[in-house]
Amino acid sequence: MRKHHPLGFVVLATAIVCAQAARASADDHCKPVVGSFEAKVQPPEGCAGPLCTAGRVWGGIQGNYAFTMHNLMPNGEPEVPTILFFTGHSTVSLKSGDQVFGTDTGTIDLPPGQGGFSSLITFTGGTGAMANASGQIRLRGEFDPVAGTTSGDYLGAICTP
Repeated sequence: MRKHHPLGFVVLATAIVCAQAARASADDHCKPVVGSFEAKVQPPEGCAGPLCTAGRVWGGIQGNYAFTMHNLMPNGEPEVPTILFFTGHSTVSLKSGDQVFGTDTGTIDLPPGQGGFSSLITFTGGTGAMANASGQIRLRGEFDPVAGTTSGDYLGAICTP
């Protein structure tokens, strides 16, 4: 009797999932986007999490955005205790009046650390023409706790059916 190797199943399953994802996204119109952002930390009394920011985004995506951090977790490495993992949600209000919703995941280096952060925003829908938006953007930036600002750049793609 021939033994089936579990790694072969994993490779096959991964190939099937990737093929289905490629087929599903083939019907989407994806637009590459590159740009910048800047925001200010929002007052804690109006924030539903440990940190909220609001600001503007320009370049391939243009409008205003609001971010709410929902979770902040230690990274597990005692050598860099100021670097934390986070999750949250963003809403981008586009110049067209439509909104795009995103789920944020990332890392941030809080004081007394160096203030850098990176984030992956996965688009999960929106309003109007962006109701079924998908895609991802990758952000990198700086957090200045004294000035209460964030700024940086992004690149990725936003897709609509």
